[in-house]
Amino acid sequence: MSFFILNTYDNYIDANLHLMQLQEEGINCWLKDEHTVTIDPILTNAIGGIKLMVHETQKERAKDLLRTIINKAKENRACPKCGSLNVEYIVSNRKPSNWLSAIVTFFLGSYAMASEKVYHCFDCGYEFSEVKETGAQEEESATNQ
Repeated sequence: MSFFILNTYDNYIDANLHLMQLQEEGINCWLKDEHTVTIDPILTNAIGGIKLMVHETQKERAKDLLRTIINKAKENRACPKCGSLNVEYIVSNRKPSNWLSAIVTFFLGSYAMASEKVYHCFDCGYEFSEVKETGAQEEESATNQ
């Protein structure tokens, strides 16, 4: 059997969510290197992350499904300031606590580690910590009417 790398992940949560969603649609897929990355996250970049493997015969359908899943997730985390979908969950370099944490762990540990993550809009530069669920807002507004 021949398998194709559909996507790579740096954490097991996203990888398993996408794996389950594709399996629910009848796609023959599995995760490669999941246990290695989960046990020792420092090796993530060295081995190329967790790989979502899909059978060659289902490659095109799986690509379309995964693209749809990712686009739906992006719609749910639109920037509250400008409405852009160009938003990612990152470690903020604007917070002093992150710089202090990185410096302390660099000198006392084996690698620097910043602590606080935020959603960052790459179009307007706005950072926010909470994502408003669009589906929940629509249900709430329909209930209130």
